Amino acid sequence: MRTRQVPRVVLLLLALTVLALGAAGCGRVEDEDSADAPAATGESAPTEKLSGDVIADGSSTVGPLTIGAATAFREVQPDVNVEVGIRGTGGGFERFCAGETDISDASRPIDEEDEAPVCADAGIEYDDYYVAIDALTLIVNAENDWATCLTTEQLKTIWEPEAEGKITNWNQVDPSFPDEPLTLAGAGTDSGTFDYFTEQINGEEGASRTDYNASEDDNVTVQAVAGDKGALGYLGYTYYEENTDTLKALEIDGGGGCVAPSAETARDGTYAPLSRPLFIYVSTESLTTKPQVAGFVDYYLENVIALAEANQFIPVTEEDVTENLSTLQAQQG
Repeated sequence: MRTRQVPRVVLLLLALTVLALGAAGCGRVEDEDSADAPAATGESAPTEKLSGDVIADGSSTVGPLTIGAATAFREVQPDVNVEVGIRGTGGGFERFCAGETDISDASRPIDEEDEAPVCADAGIEYDDYYVAIDALTLIVNAENDWATCLTTEQLKTIWEPEAEGKITNWNQVDPSFPDEPLTLAGAGTDSGTFDYFTEQINGEEGASRTDYNASEDDNVTVQAVAGDKGALGYLGYTYYEENTDTLKALEIDGGGGCVAPSAETARDGTYAPLSRPLFIYVSTESLTTKPQVAGFVDYYLENVIALAEANQFIPVTEEDVTENLSTLQAQQG
């Protein structure tokens, strides 16, 4: 397995199935745009006739990008059925290391102490591919007219385990804020977003108060914050982008001043510490024994910049694409 240095720019299972016979795509992906985007760029498309199933599961943040890739791939390979679940990064790795999936969508690297050994014990070999960049975004209700920027220390005050049952009003976060009940929503414990947020904000992965609306599905967080004037939540940047009419993104002060989440600030690292890379993990056995998996992954990685742009993700660079394709070639032997 390739070891990648993480770049600086760093309840219910929702099974989203992309059907092979022209069914509409799921979730927040714009199907027509997604399907047309790679062809519009002049990128190569697979020509060999393929059929069969591809099974992916994992991150709700990465899932819509994989759905977008599946929707576009269906246009050139209508007999390949790509199923995409959003169990969360941790839940995705559980299935992946049990040999149940071909691809694991991940909003963080695999845990080398807990998850990777499970894969190794089961004989699951894999490699990881860097497919997009995310700016983990703090959101409030669009009617919130008092909060525009929070420091990482204020976020810790809100989200650390010791805050449970104690920090329940906005004026406890900042005396200048109004006497408004503070309700919280965010990622569930199987989510890579949860792991990343708690480590960066609370200083320890998994350390968090539990009295909040938790879900591995970011759409649940969107609904919770959109429906409550005093709500605060965190989720992947693209979910915010698609809901700017009901949500407001907060700027974050990580010590160098307030910075808003955006493609530019995520890519250059100024949106710190909540910029992060997004990955897919691919089973070597699936890649080398299932032509439909190899075809889909090759298509995904060759067209990943166009797919990211079509599906409102922050794209990787051409250099990243070259590295991914080199790694794919090596993994295929």
